[in-house]
Amino acid sequence: MTDYPIDMSTRPEIKAFFDEGTNTISYVVKDPASSACAVIDSVMDIDYAAGRITYDHADAIIAYVRDKRLTVEWLIETHVHADHLSAAPYIQRVLGGKLGIGRNITVVQETFGKVFNEGTEFQRDGSQFDRLFDDGDTYQIGGMTGCAMHTPGHTPACMTHVIGDAAFVGDTLFMPDSGSARADFPGGDAGTLYNSIHKVLALPDDMRLFMCHDYGPNGRDIRWETTVRDEKAHNIHVGGGKTREEFVAMREARDATLDMPRLILPSLQVNMRAGQLPPPDKDGRTFLKLPVNAL
Repeated sequence: MTDYPIDMSTRPEIKAFFDEGTNTISYVVKDPASSACAVIDSVMDIDYAAGRITYDHADAIIAYVRDKRLTVEWLIETHVHADHLSAAPYIQRVLGGKLGIGRNITVVQETFGKVFNEGTEFQRDGSQFDRLFDDGDTYQIGGMTGCAMHTPGHTPACMTHVIGDAAFVGDTLFMPDSGSARADFPGGDAGTLYNSIHKVLALPDDMRLFMCHDYGPNGRDIRWETTVRDEKAHNIHVGGGKTREEFVAMREARDATLDMPRLILPSLQVNMRAGQLPPPDKDGRTFLKLPVNAL
């Protein structure tokens, strides 16, 4: 069992928003005893070929929050996503709330600040966020207590957020028939990911687990909710007692065959800035960089 504070008696109300363009699931997580809520892993839309930013996905979340008369207290990023751009600051400007991410965002900022040749004006101290979570940190959503678990391996800054009987695992785990996320990005490590997955699997068997992505393998419908019990029994990468050595060998071999995510270059530039676009030039124009042979 885990040493993290767990309250299985609290069952948050959860509304999922699936973004078909990036196969991302965002969540509004509501305290059942009040109007307080958190928004987890929001998406900003981008037409990369056209260089056009829009906010349809975020606007759907905003409309839902307003319709239900909710109060956003937190905007949570489970990690610095490499496959979609965050809409957290856009939602924050409209609905308020504090923006939080794991403290190791500073490691990601240092790494990719170099990749994108950012100047000294780019702060690498996580100051773009309102809260940097350490392992075991807690926070309130109305009467609910959220707890941040450091679960690195996919990235150094990955956190799983446990809120009542629900845990939001980011890219640490996928649905049982999809396995786990890659661990070959800068700062990733397959052995570390295995250890983090087992931190999640040490949560109570009935803990609901909510995925950040699903790709509907073998043509099944998109799904995003499972349980610790189901992952332990059926996850194709770690279930059924697979050893650390077996997982590392599988993960490293599989990762060597994978292409880079389609949106990794714009996503990292934006998400390491807490969802903000790079600052405009003297003429007010905003640009994203395309580093050559850097990844």
